[in-house]
Amino acid sequence: MQRKTVSSSNIASIGYDAEHQILEVEFSQGSVYRYFNIPQSLYQGLMSASSHGNYFDKYIKKSGFTYKQIA
Repeated sequence: MQRKTVSSSNIASIGYDAEHQILEVEFSQGSVYRYFNIPQSLYQGLMSASSHGNYFDKYIKKSGFTYKQIA
C-alpha cells in the first residue's frame, strides 16, 4: 500500500485501501499500524483535517477499530 506524506507532528504518512477498508498509518517514530473496517469517509476526513493527529485520535484511535502493528 502506498502512503502519502502528511504534515503532522506525530504522523509521517497515511495510506488507504478502499477495496478492503484498511487504513495504514506510519507514525513519526517509525512504527506502522493497519486499522481495519475504516469507511472511506473517515479516511477522507482524516486527509482533509486541519490536524491529522487530532482527527485520528478522536475518530479512529478512540473509536475502537481493530488494528495491527506491522512495523
